[in-house]
Amino acid sequence: MMNRRGLIGASLVGSAMLGAKASAAEGGVKLDGPCVISTWDFGVAANQAAWAVLSKGGRALDAVEAGARVPEQDLKNHSVGRAGYPDRDGHVSLDACIMDELGNCGAVAALEHIAHPISVARKVMEKTPHVMLVGAGALQFALEQGFPREELLTPESRIAWEAWKKDAKYEPKANSEVGDYGKTSGQLGTPGGANNHDTIGMLAIDAKGNIAGACTTSGMAWKMRGRVGDSPIIGAGLYVDNEVGGATSTGVGEEVIRNVGSFLVVELMRQGRSPEAACREAVERILKKKPNAKEFQVGFLAVNKQGEVGAWAIQSGFSYALCDGKKQDLLLPGKATYQLTS
Repeated sequence: MMNRRGLIGASLVGSAMLGAKASAAEGGVKLDGPCVISTWDFGVAANQAAWAVLSKGGRALDAVEAGARVPEQDLKNHSVGRAGYPDRDGHVSLDACIMDELGNCGAVAALEHIAHPISVARKVMEKTPHVMLVGAGALQFALEQGFPREELLTPESRIAWEAWKKDAKYEPKANSEVGDYGKTSGQLGTPGGANNHDTIGMLAIDAKGNIAGACTTSGMAWKMRGRVGDSPIIGAGLYVDNEVGGATSTGVGEEVIRNVGSFLVVELMRQGRSPEAACREAVERILKKKPNAKEFQVGFLAVNKQGEVGAWAIQSGFSYALCDGKKQDLLLPGKATYQLTS
């Protein structure tokens, strides 16, 4: 199987045929017309599902929900959805949020036994007076809305969890790949290991020029029971302002929460910064407050109202997927403050 770095390289080979154009403003790219962007290599397949909605004139909100459901149901993806690695006690808990062009939003956190938290988050937005439901209350609501109760701890994830318990170390590493833990040496914190924290964040612009976003994750592997990161928190893991643009994040959620990262990126774009410049400043504010943050990963991805896209991360290795009417399977490497050397 091609790993993330290999997939990025393969995507760049075809860069001469991109529908995405180089942006005149401080790097980044510009997409034309309806478009969708998302974090990481699994964003390619997610974008294609979103594009199936956008290409028919569908609403951006419907597109991001459809796209986010793809990694949620992927049994090979151990950092998003039903196959996510569990907490240290063996419980798989999921977080998600969604936001539309009108500023409406919904979220769920620490949700167990439901395979598609992004769809439950949308129900919270549309069917309740609240923004977020958590834990047992979120599960109760999901069941009342007709979502099936399922066992989310897959056999493969259980094997990984049992292997982790032998040492029970918690050492998240930047850009850890998913899917190999427990199959080979069982070492912790290595590329290909289980200590990943790869969220999918997705932003779309529809034919009417409206923007929506979605973010979904199973959170850090082996986290403390009840831990919630940035992904379901509006303003941290995701933020959309239809007059300006949208932003999303990935990586160690605690650092994003402390800086209200996605809201910050959107506000910086409101002040006139390009998406890339806004993402870079958000990363540098994290590093200024906590210099040792360079030891792990946080990445931001943003799009403005004009379709300009930019991304920035603490460390190299972050990738993002782009899709518009000319190309639906583009993957690009995000720029970074530090180069990952191992």
